[in-house]
Amino acid sequence: GDDRTMDIETVSTGSLSLDIALGAGGLPFGRIIEIYGPESSGKTTLTLEAIAEAQKKGKTCAFIDAEHALDPIYARKLGVDIDNLLVSQPDTGEQALEIADALTRSGAVDMIVIDSVAALTPKAEIEGEMGDSHMGLQARMLSQAMRKLTANIKNSNTMMVFINQIRMKIGVMFGNPETTTGGNALKFYASVRLDIRRIGAIKEGDEVVGNETRVKVVKNKVAAPFKQAEFQILYGQGINLQGELVDLGVKHKLVEK
Repeated sequence: GDDRTMDIETVSTGSLSLDIALGAGGLPFGRIIEIYGPESSGKTTLTLEAIAEAQKKGKTCAFIDAEHALDPIYARKLGVDIDNLLVSQPDTGEQALEIADALTRSGAVDMIVIDSVAALTPKAEIEGEMGDSHMGLQARMLSQAMRKLTANIKNSNTMMVFINQIRMKIGVMFGNPETTTGGNALKFYASVRLDIRRIGAIKEGDEVVGNETRVKVVKNKVAAPFKQAEFQILYGQGINLQGELVDLGVKHKLVEK
């Protein structure tokens, strides 16, 4: 990549090991970022942690809640200043992307999260008849929006984070049957793509209190790609930073367990 520079402004993800894996110290401003994974893998937690970190730096953040699933109580527990978070619940995919673009062009918003790509339903699909063919509508809507957004994001130095889900491709015999929703535009325009997975349960006695989580940096145009991070997400608390500090200390022989 020709655009790998060290003077990129970033915000912490809330996870030390993930910030290290990202190479630039966190998620870069002025870029498009995609965070994807299966159901309840920690996508929203990770995003809310990053919003909290950005707000601590005095940044203005917006959450475009197309899923209509934002939990303000949980967000507050993760350190998000809900009263100063711009939240929008658009009705159509076009509306969501127009809001994102308007916020970007305003120059007043530093970080915009869109939850989620799968919920960006084109207007024609919402208003259309059952059984109408809407194949490829969402992909077309996204690729048109991406071209516009990319230029405006660079100008305003806004970070735009798309949360995405994994689907299974039908009838794939060879290779990876997994795919993200919304076609190829986001894959192409994103500077950073993170694949987040639950890899185990954290138990206290018999009670499950959280998830062991692994994040792979699948694409990175800001630093070297393909690094990965492992950390714990504790229910109701978010990323276990203390646990990470201990693990890193042990790894670098700074502390003994």
